[in-house]
Amino acid sequence: MNATVIPKRTFQVKAFIFFVMLTLGIGVFGLILGGGIPNGNELARPPLTPSNKAFFVISLALYMVIGIAAYLVWNMNDIDGGRVLRLYLFQLVLSALWMFFLFRLGWRLFSFFWMLFLIAVISLVVTGFKYIRTSAYLLMIPYIFWKVFLAYLNLGFYLLNR
Repeated sequence: MNATVIPKRTFQVKAFIFFVMLTLGIGVFGLILGGGIPNGNELARPPLTPSNKAFFVISLALYMVIGIAAYLVWNMNDIDGGRVLRLYLFQLVLSALWMFFLFRLGWRLFSFFWMLFLIAVISLVVTGFKYIRTSAYLLMIPYIFWKVFLAYLNLGFYLLNR
């Protein structure tokens, strides 16, 4: 065994639960910060807008999946893992703030550009995950597509309701 290689950790239930619950907690915090998912009946909705229930279920599932991805990166015990996990936490906070700007403050155009910035940060996270653990990278792919879809919806709400 090479002395410079750090061995991968074994599966740790507490750490697994921690990463999933932390991710879900920040997602719920964002939802609370944003004032919940708005009804949206008073606004013109862009095509393909999901129902509030579908939005919640998809977001919940994706947040669980990316929490698992973060755990997988942490579990690799990679030297760059800490850096990419801090960036991961940063993008979660950015996502929570996006909900605040869009839903609570109604800043639709600002929120769209915020989402573009968020997608760029998520791209960095996904790239970091790719080099540390391929399975974590693959788990992040649906999340980034969801954020691109949310950017489309965000822009659609702006254009249809200005």
